[in-house]
Amino acid sequence: MNPQVDRYLVEGCMRCEFGGTPKCKVHNWVSELEQLRQIVLECDLKEELKWGVPCYTTNDKNVLIVSAFKDYCSISFFKGSLISDPNSLLVKPGENSQAGRLIKFTSLHQIEENLELIKEIILNAVEVEKAGLQIEKKPNPEPIPEELQNRLDEDPVLKSAFESLTPGRQRGYIIFISQPKQSKTRESRIDKCVGKILNGEGLHDKYSGKKKN
Repeated sequence: MNPQVDRYLVEGCMRCEFGGTPKCKVHNWVSELEQLRQIVLECDLKEELKWGVPCYTTNDKNVLIVSAFKDYCSISFFKGSLISDPNSLLVKPGENSQAGRLIKFTSLHQIEENLELIKEIILNAVEVEKAGLQIEKKPNPEPIPEELQNRLDEDPVLKSAFESLTPGRQRGYIIFISQPKQSKTRESRIDKCVGKILNGEGLHDKYSGKKKN
């Protein structure tokens, strides 16, 4: 176990203003995240901390991340579209997601009753990575500004959060970030939006403080 992940479970990813506070969404899912962590480690993956969240690798290749969102926690697979999933547990983060797939969890019971199926999918993901399989990506139908697209490609957690937003919220960010003529200003606007995107909020939403029942 990586001690950096222990810290994540206590403080959160520290990527938004709620990191290290009771409002951090990680605190809503600690038991579930701990259970998912144990399941993944039993599949002989190396535990690291990347993009502020637990990331699991094989031969220095990223396989999956475990993370918390406002309404669920998840296991997200980098090449999920290539994974065998006969029980249809994997879902797209958003309509236009091409490579990534995730399994959403809203309770510890849900994880426990699907334990063997989750392990099977993880092992399939490992085999996909070991085989060196690649995903042929199609052009994104949304006119996303280059700076935002680059940031999403570099940060799978942010990408998954952005793709999970409603189309209207995505469009709001795209318009806001696209407006400035200078790339530097567009980058600055992205920096200002990251926390809200990670919290599943629209550009003009206020934090709801919503927690699971």
